[in-house]
Formats: sequence, C-alpha cells, structure tokens
Amino acid sequence: MTAAIILAYVGLAIMLIFSGVGSAIGVSKGGNATVGALKKKPDAFGSYLLLSALPGTQGLYGFAGFFIINNQGIITPDMSLLNGMAILAAGLTLGFVGFFSALNQGGVTSNGIAGIGSGHDIFGKTMVLAVFPELYAIIAFAATFLISMGLS
Repeated sequence: MTAAIILAYVGLAIMLIFSGVGSAIGVSKGGNATVGALKKKPDAFGSYLLLSALPGTQGLYGFAGFFIINNQGIITPDMSLLNGMAILAAGLTLGFVGFFSALNQGGVTSNGIAGIGSGHDIFGKTMVLAVFPELYAIIAFAATFLISMGLS
C-alpha cells in the first residue's frame, strides 16, 4: 500500500469519525435538555425533537463527503501523493469543522430547548441562531466537494 492511499484513507476516516462524534455529542446535548424540558412543558416535544436533531446533520455531511470522494475511483494503487494529501486535507477540514460545529450547535439548541421548557416562545429564534454554526459545516462540505472535483 502506497503512502498516498494511506493518507487518503486516514483523511476519510478523520472525516467520518470526527463529524460523526461531534454530531453524536451535539444531539445528546439536545436530548439531555429535552428530558429536562419535558418535565416542565411536555406538550412541546415536537419542538424539542426538531432542535435536538439539528446537530446530527454534521455527521451526514461527513458521510456525504466520504461518499463523494470514495466513489470517484480516485483512490487507486497508482494515485499520486498530491491526491492523497488533498483527500487528507479534505478529511481534516470537514472532520474538525463538523466536530466543533455540531458541538456548538448542540449548545445553542440545548439552550433553546431549556427556554421553551421554561415557557418562552423562542423556537423560531433558536432555529435561526442554530443555523450559524451549521453554516461553517456547510462551507467545509463545499470545500470538500471542490477538492474532490480537483482530483484526477
């Protein structure tokens, strides 16, 4: 196995692992906040559910990035070292941005869930604020897509 292939698969692993772990932690934050809020206002479960699920999208971006790169047929025994490094860079970018974006989005949604549970009408405002951390995961996914289009 060449160094280029190793770099490429390490990049794909980082992409999947970090975006997935970040999403798991982010949705768990929302789930924990939901359990607390249900005690005060159980009729708002639908709002809690939507807000809790938002940080899960970063894991989906990581999987989509993996799918885009892995299914291009670029990772071959004769691939260039530059392509391996590009895939590693894409993996680092999407993995780490997805990780921190999901963690922070989970914090925003958790606070929104707590606020709704306390009787405040802030679902829409929480959704708007939760978009901001998501934006950076979307940008990292777009960068991954552009990097993959540059591979030959």
